[in-house]
Amino acid sequence: QVQLVESGGGLVQPGGSLRLSCTASASISNMNPMGWHRQAPGKERELVATVRIGRTTYAGSVKGRFTISRDYAKNTVYLQMNSLNPEDTAVYFCLYSTSFTHYWGQGTQVTVSS
Repeated sequence: QVQLVESGGGLVQPGGSLRLSCTASASISNMNPMGWHRQAPGKERELVATVRIGRTTYAGSVKGRFTISRDYAKNTVYLQMNSLNPEDTAVYFCLYSTSFTHYWGQGTQVTVSS
């Protein structure tokens, strides 16, 4: 069973930056994607970014501001978030996907407010 542990959320002012981290508790395959989703109050969960070997994808709303990266040796995925705005306020969830199932983290709160 794979557990995903996220960290790095918090309160930041508009225009600020945060870096989220997510580490898998067990060895995972480098061939499977990892990513981040988010869910704002009253809204559905949405894709933010994903990373697999040789390819990254981003939601249009974060492209150019957020950067996803992965340390394959540490089973860890990162999300560097710059130029944050209040619309980025949400609970951010880490995801690891295999051919059979999806593993989700418990979520970390990001609040962008002055």
